[in-house]
Amino acid sequence: MWVTFAKAMVPFMAPVTHGVVAEVTKWPTAPKRILDVAAGHGMFGITLAQVLPRAQVTAIDWPQVLAVARENAQTAGVADRYEIVPGNAFEVGWGAGRDLVLLANFLHHFDHETCVSLPRKARSSLAPGGHVLAVEFVPNEDRVSPPFPAMFSFMMLGSTPKGDAYTDREFEQMGRTAGFQEVSFASLPPTPQTVVTFA
Repeated sequence: MWVTFAKAMVPFMAPVTHGVVAEVTKWPTAPKRILDVAAGHGMFGITLAQVLPRAQVTAIDWPQVLAVARENAQTAGVADRYEIVPGNAFEVGWGAGRDLVLLANFLHHFDHETCVSLPRKARSSLAPGGHVLAVEFVPNEDRVSPPFPAMFSFMMLGSTPKGDAYTDREFEQMGRTAGFQEVSFASLPPTPQTVVTFA
């Protein structure tokens, strides 16, 4: 299922990946060592590698899914800077000295406690000054607006054991519990998604 999903999502993710690149390239120092957790199609890390010629991307996901990401990296011309680490993101090591850890469209699959543990694990793999960047559907506090992020909660209710679409307040709580000093948000128009940055 995840292989089919990874292949199908590439064209849909293009506006989101370009939005992420626009946010990251605003930083005063470009990330060189990027970890893409549950990389799927790999386009978040791949698009960053295309724009940042000194960036080395490491992708973690199931072996069959990483085959899709590897093919996309070859097509994009960044395969020489694209490393794959097959395995379960909860079990394999994430390494150290990462300037950026990507948790793109991953946290919404899990409950609050797990959503704290993942940024915490990411934090332990960061270099000084590194960032963790999540891409999520973030509803307002009323949880009925904007329409698509609010509706996404129902999608997670029906397709995951404990997933949800979390508000900015909930992400702030997760980030601070995981040990981050700052949690910031940037919308990615025209898409309904938001970049959540833990620093």
